[in-house]
Amino acid sequence: MRVLIVNTSERTGGAAVAANRLMEALNNNGVKAKMLVRDKETTNLSVCSLPQTWQLRWHFLWERLCIWLHLRLKRKHLFEIDIANCGSDITKLPEFKEADVIHLHWINQGMLSLKGIRKILLSGKPVVWTMHDIWPATAICHYARGCEQHHTSCDKCPLLPGGSLAQRIWNKKERTLCGQRITFVCCSQWLAEEAKKSGLLRNQHIVSIPNAINTKIFHPIDRLQARQALGLPKAQHIILFVSQRVTDPRKGISYFVDAINKLISEHPDMQKNTGIAILGGHAEDVAAQLALPSYPLGYISDPKRIVEVYNAADVFVLPSLEDNLPNTIMEAMACGVPCVGFRVGGIPEMINHQENGYVAAFQDAADLAQGIYYVLAEADQQALSQACLHKVTHCYSQQSVANRYIEEYQKRLQPLTMKR
Repeated sequence: MRVLIVNTSERTGGAAVAANRLMEALNNNGVKAKMLVRDKETTNLSVCSLPQTWQLRWHFLWERLCIWLHLRLKRKHLFEIDIANCGSDITKLPEFKEADVIHLHWINQGMLSLKGIRKILLSGKPVVWTMHDIWPATAICHYARGCEQHHTSCDKCPLLPGGSLAQRIWNKKERTLCGQRITFVCCSQWLAEEAKKSGLLRNQHIVSIPNAINTKIFHPIDRLQARQALGLPKAQHIILFVSQRVTDPRKGISYFVDAINKLISEHPDMQKNTGIAILGGHAEDVAAQLALPSYPLGYISDPKRIVEVYNAADVFVLPSLEDNLPNTIMEAMACGVPCVGFRVGGIPEMINHQENGYVAAFQDAADLAQGIYYVLAEADQQALSQACLHKVTHCYSQQSVANRYIEEYQKRLQPLTMKR
């Protein structure tokens, strides 16, 4: 079986990381998987790129320009919206022609247009589409933020002044999917339930399969050695915050700052033996706001170094306001690090409350602070760590995830075999 995984970027962003890990998992379990991307960043022979022409850049710029004009020349929401009005035709590429299954992932920002997706569907090849956010089930947004317009028709989009553009894209998506069957895979049960409510996906097959992680890469190592390698203090409790862009409001940095302030207010002696490591872009912008000694680590891409960061921590905190199945929580747990996060999205599916971490009430900084204190001062850390490793092994291992995807591929291929 040959599978072509399609994603905008090879490595940048959570969807790219998940797509890469799935490709590796499939190749390790008897499937010949390749990845097709617009932005190729390595020399990996299993990853091929779109033909590098001036049109690639133009597709991205033209879509942004159209959105910007509909936003009345304002930048707010400019990158929260995708309309897929232009993109590349991949059906003529040899990688597409040789594939048995086309597996779409995050294909926005000029990678594929709705017209291009329609051509893929009309090719007759089985299509599986992993949803890393809600965009395939809405008109234009990646996170609904409580909006329920996509249950019907997205005719009044809160991200736009006036809803005409959202309604037009909704209608185009309806025409794109009309008469076609796609297997939509959601990385969390939460997202699967949201997708099933969508008027666009009412007649589509929707399943939930988590992302995979390579436990040969992400695994526990000696904590003191990890701290020494990173220049972190050996004797302190280390609280870890990770985000590609630390200042991204969706990742809940304001709640993290409030929680740390409340933690120190209630337990002032923790100030003597607790510090915060911050991994991600703009880490320095946040460090000065925190009531504890902070260690900005900046942006790190080397997996070995990232593993050291996780292993240096006593607790990982991710107070996301919206999230699907965060790779960062999975990575931390694979390193045996307990996690604390809000009860939102797929996070409660990953963190078993007071078993391998702490699930705080949504947008409750006080409860987030209590969760951090619970992990650092009240719980049996060894038991939490072992529970993390157990959860990853049984739910997110390469073999477990690959087998579930292979089963879905075979379901889609079976009708084609019967027709022959």
